[in-house]
Amino acid sequence: MHARLDHVRNWIFDLDNTLYPHGARLFEQVDRRITDYIARFFKVDHAEAYKIQKGYFHTRGTTLSGLMAEHGVDPYEYLADVHDIEMDVLEENAPLAAAIARLPGRKIIFTNADAPYAGKILSKLGLGESFEAIHDVHAAHYRPKPAPEAYQHLCDAYGLDPAESLFADDMARNLKPAKQIGMTTLWVDNGSEQGEGGERDFVDFTTRDITHWLHDILEEA
Repeated sequence: MHARLDHVRNWIFDLDNTLYPHGARLFEQVDRRITDYIARFFKVDHAEAYKIQKGYFHTRGTTLSGLMAEHGVDPYEYLADVHDIEMDVLEENAPLAAAIARLPGRKIIFTNADAPYAGKILSKLGLGESFEAIHDVHAAHYRPKPAPEAYQHLCDAYGLDPAESLFADDMARNLKPAKQIGMTTLWVDNGSEQGEGGERDFVDFTTRDITHWLHDILEEA
């Protein structure tokens, strides 16, 4: 194991655009369905719906959080709708499954999506048996990343010591709260994060491919 990672006992992974390539463009389907949902809900055109959608995303972490707080939207109904997408573009990733299996300690998914959606993606990737648990938006009490409460809920739920944990996410902004509580951070910089600049001194490691990175650190024994 890479010397700087000898302390890691808990391996925490985001889902979308982290465990599969951004080039799969899977989340674009979700994004379009969110816009469609908002257009129907507010009875506005798609341009206005997109503005509302991204406004909630930037101010509240997810569109769902804004819709729940301001309009009482049912999270189960909303998530079932926006996650009703085709996943045929995803393929089994045996090298990734093998690398995760070799990691010492616990492995957990930490996602702003819900567990049924995450489970389908993991199954398509051949990772259905790779993780101890999926900590989803329901488990986080609808306080999504990057809200600090989301990370505390995660640690409390599984008895995790942040100082012994690594968190990987494709959105750099989601790594800052993790670093603040003592986690080691890995940014999967694969192009999915657009228009987010600024300092990133809270990022410990950066990769464009999670599979290659995991194999590299496991070979540095």
